Amino acid sequence: MNGKHITRLGFEKAAIGLAMTAATVREGAGVPRDDILDELRAVQGDPGAYTTGVYAALAAELRARAADRDARAGAALRPQPLPYAVWGADLIDAGATVQMDVAMRLPVSRAGALMPDAHVGYGLPIGGVLATEDAVIPYGVGVDIGCSMMLSVLPVAPDAVATADAVQLLLKHTRFGAGVGFEKRDREDHAVLHESAWDDQPLLRHLHDKAVAQVGSSGSGNHFVEFGTVTLTQPDLDLEAGDYLAVLSHSGSRGFGAQVANHFTALAQKHWPTLDPAAKKLAWLPLSGEDGQAYWQAMTLAGQYALANHDLIHARLARALGVRPLAQVSNSHNLAWRQVVDGKELIVHRKGATPARAGQLGLIPGSMADPGFVVRGRGSGAALDSASHGAGRALGRKAAASSLAKKDVQAYLARRGVTLIGGGIDEAPQAYKRIEDVLARQSDLVDMVATFMPQVVRMDTGSEDV
Repeated sequence: MNGKHITRLGFEKAAIGLAMTAATVREGAGVPRDDILDELRAVQGDPGAYTTGVYAALAAELRARAADRDARAGAALRPQPLPYAVWGADLIDAGATVQMDVAMRLPVSRAGALMPDAHVGYGLPIGGVLATEDAVIPYGVGVDIGCSMMLSVLPVAPDAVATADAVQLLLKHTRFGAGVGFEKRDREDHAVLHESAWDDQPLLRHLHDKAVAQVGSSGSGNHFVEFGTVTLTQPDLDLEAGDYLAVLSHSGSRGFGAQVANHFTALAQKHWPTLDPAAKKLAWLPLSGEDGQAYWQAMTLAGQYALANHDLIHARLARALGVRPLAQVSNSHNLAWRQVVDGKELIVHRKGATPARAGQLGLIPGSMADPGFVVRGRGSGAALDSASHGAGRALGRKAAASSLAKKDVQAYLARRGVTLIGGGIDEAPQAYKRIEDVLARQSDLVDMVATFMPQVVRMDTGSEDV
């Protein structure tokens, strides 16, 4: 028996030495060469049947190579993206379209849509909607898992709370910024902190204290809490037409959600080491697998935690005013949902997109000095029952900070009668698309229910405050 006999069987280079070693042992035991060659063919045909014995090392190598080939085949991108619908293409920068094209080349992708507020993000663009089969993409959900909106309509006239009083209420009852939370004596409890899921994973147990410390607070960037006026031109939300004082908030799952996102993205990338570099941030976890199930549990908990932060923000402010909300509307816009699409259950990722099933209420804000809107979904199948989650950035943060003048931003706020606490140049209204343009491009996705005009706005401090 020599190497030529082994090579003729089609063994790859790394396996030839192992095959030769096993063959030598069998020759030493007196087995004829032809019988050894038949045995080697049998190992090639079913390496899983040889976990012990003289051929075990060879079989293990063959199984590993087969798994690698399967992984490479499973991670291969389609040569062309699947078709997807786009709303407001004239408002969307080319980079966001490139990212969506890559997402639609994933082997697990089945359908998608791009909203008019779309702009470049990590992996899936902000404003991207992606349906996959048996796969969840951590960066298809986003770093701020469960990022969401909430509106409380109060039984108070819009002018009943003076601007100075609204400023003091926001300063006392809200907290903003990375790593920031209420002082221990001022923290409030919430049922989400007692969910059994916290004990199901080491990661969640580790992050529980962080969640407790930051509950009821908001992050940095575009997160905000605002007092403003809600206007209903006709009865809706179980309210009469008219103007009402309201609180609108935009917040997410804080440091807890960010660490969940980064942890599971790293796991997903290990699942697909041969994934095209263009799609690295779109690495997925099979939902039928253990890691996929763990992410789904953590994502769901982070979504609940994000809404709990809104609950506490709104409860604090309503309690301080001595009122109970007349109506509340909320929605998440950074999550994945199980959804039936064309008769099949898929996983629909909305990264910066508002759920908009027929009749479903949602919130689409503008900027710190532009109107936001309560909307009702129209249930567009082409949009996977989705709409935009806001106005969407026209300028990146660095571009806004370097190109916008503080005096121009302050003049814009003054014209709109908006008082700002915190907020940086990178969040200036001029850094965003016009919300009216964005809504005009998606009139077939949502109907307008009410308009919200901000009056007193609190945000985290930016790189340069306005």
